[in-house]
Amino acid sequence: MDQTAPSPAPEDEGAMRKSPTQKRSRERVELILSSASRLIAERGSDTMRMSEVAELSGISIGSLYQYFPDKAAIIRTLAERYNAISRTCITDGLADVRTMADLQRAFSALIDEYYGIFLAEPVIRDIWSAMQADKALREIELEASRQNAILLTRALKRALPGENVDKLQASALLVMYFCECVMRLAISTGEPEGRALIEAYKRMAYRSFADAPDTP
Repeated sequence: MDQTAPSPAPEDEGAMRKSPTQKRSRERVELILSSASRLIAERGSDTMRMSEVAELSGISIGSLYQYFPDKAAIIRTLAERYNAISRTCITDGLADVRTMADLQRAFSALIDEYYGIFLAEPVIRDIWSAMQADKALREIELEASRQNAILLTRALKRALPGENVDKLQASALLVMYFCECVMRLAISTGEPEGRALIEAYKRMAYRSFADAPDTP
């Protein structure tokens, strides 16, 4: 296997180079991402090398570079997949919110579900940690928080009709951005401390919603 081939310069920093269209190509990409997830879960993203991903996937390093120009592109793709899962959870979880009581119940259940995803996929923590070391990837995380905040703001507007939208949006962005931080911390500490942190976060978040109308 050729593991010394140079990585071509990426056209879009941190982006997947080639979107698979054929079944075989899609299967290869899934294999690459699965292999990368396994390596990241075993010892973190810092020490993962592209040559190791190629070897574990059973492909040449040149074939790997056809799809991913560098490690950041793999991490970005994995992160975007988990972001999509998050948005689906939020959309479904907040769909029926009409009152603040609805919001409290729905938000609590949503955070529990989200925590369950992190527990089932601890590699998410390592992927998000890797994003903190790369400016382009940090911007992707911020954009994901903004998108999630939009969904939460819609629920807040239904529960608090007539309230200042800018205040609701600011609260929603803080809550959704801190959510990722809390999840990483909770996974790192383990149970039962992790569960206690999740419950504390939910109380803090709900207080921020309840206080939003009265904030000058």
